[in-house]
Amino acid sequence: MSPSPLPQLPRTAVVTGATRGFGRAIAAALVAAGTHVVGIARHERELNGVRDELGDDFTPVAADATGETLAQDLIRAHRPGLLVLNAGAAPHMTPVHEHTWETFSRHWETDTRHVFGWTRAALREPLAPGSLVVSMSSGAVLGGSPLSGGYASAKAAIRYLRGYATDESQRAGLGIRFATLLPNMSLDGGIGSVAAAGYAARLGVDRDTFIRDRGPVLTADQVGKAVVELAGDPDSAPEYRVVGGDGLSPLD
Repeated sequence: MSPSPLPQLPRTAVVTGATRGFGRAIAAALVAAGTHVVGIARHERELNGVRDELGDDFTPVAADATGETLAQDLIRAHRPGLLVLNAGAAPHMTPVHEHTWETFSRHWETDTRHVFGWTRAALREPLAPGSLVVSMSSGAVLGGSPLSGGYASAKAAIRYLRGYATDESQRAGLGIRFATLLPNMSLDGGIGSVAAAGYAARLGVDRDTFIRDRGPVLTADQVGKAVVELAGDPDSAPEYRVVGGDGLSPLD
């Protein structure tokens, strides 16, 4: 007999990059919705701060999310019904000709690599039928990001990984869903703040002017709410934009 599908909101989730920005807000939103969160980040002190805030429904794991065996080990230990693959490096903001290969490829080695490792583990273990893997891409993949090196291309590869994983789940009859979110720039956390400062300088305006001219700015809490909405919808689309307070907008 095959395992029964999981309920709409899983009892346990894993969130990578769980101490700052989107990751912290996602962890908080899931805990508030009744899900136990295993949060991964590099720094134990920051993780303990999140645990102090969220209580016993948050289990901190101090580790590098790109670790070779981490995904397999935590999936086996916690049997999560939801993975939120959010970890990522801060961009090095400079024109392409001033990058080195090390700075240009930073997001391939962190953002894309960890999504690859966790996606692979989700299929190989596998996760239970009805489980969901949410990978955080970026709205930058739709228009590029000329100052952040390989950021946009690394985030675009995450979209392809989602599609490949969906096909393999269907071929094997695993019943695992894969979805990708493409959030707009946010100032909650280091990545958006660094990007805003870089592009403001490139345009010759101050940071506040650049932010004001972009219109409503996405908040981390809005992203957390979007992930809870996605996790509770068994008929979700494969990809969504997250622009602001309007919630999830499926991509055509």
